[in-house]
Amino acid sequence: MSRMNPTPAARQFDEGRLMTVLVAPIVSEKATMVGEKSNAVTFKVLQDATKPEIKAAVELMFKVEVQGVSVLNTKGKTKRFGKSIGRRDNVRKAYVTLKAGQELNLVGEGA
Repeated sequence: MSRMNPTPAARQFDEGRLMTVLVAPIVSEKATMVGEKSNAVTFKVLQDATKPEIKAAVELMFKVEVQGVSVLNTKGKTKRFGKSIGRRDNVRKAYVTLKAGQELNLVGEGA
């Protein structure tokens, strides 16, 4: 199996799983500032996603080279909606730093 997949990222993980690891890009003021400052992109990822999985998923989906991945978990806040009490979901964020000269375009050219 390892001879068929040339990249180490593709060897270690199931491609179907990698397609589901990245849930959505995070577009916020903070994420934009981090992106401009350190050539990083921010994603919302699955709760059980690991750093190597996230790196492999970004390299597979966007065809870029990843320098590093930082991950943080944000606890969901408890919010009130009138009389009822609700809770926001816990979120796992990944800050993916790209290698120098690499660029990731989240906006499709066809749009």
